[in-house]
Amino acid sequence: EELVRSGVTQFYICPGSRSTPLTAALARATRSRVGTVHAISVHDERGAAFRALGYGRRTGRPAAVVTSSGTAVANLYPAVMEAGMDGVPILVLTADRPYENRDTGANQ
Repeated sequence: EELVRSGVTQFYICPGSRSTPLTAALARATRSRVGTVHAISVHDERGAAFRALGYGRRTGRPAAVVTSSGTAVANLYPAVMEAGMDGVPILVLTADRPYENRDTGANQ
């Protein structure tokens, strides 16, 4: 809700089990009438990041990309780098594995 109150209304969601709490929070924000929320499900992280880049370039306002952990985050890198080089606002919200599952040798 705080992101929406701060003016972030465009969200590109890449479904993943670890990012489900973020997605559920967006659904609650939509129902709570905090403000207008546009949430779009995108199944390719790289595509989602470039959509957010395009939104930021067109409007001057940041769009948020919601992803799971691991390699999903690495797929955002090209668009994040371009946004940084061009001064385009973008917000990346990533999930992480539970603490007890860290350093187990798995990439996610």
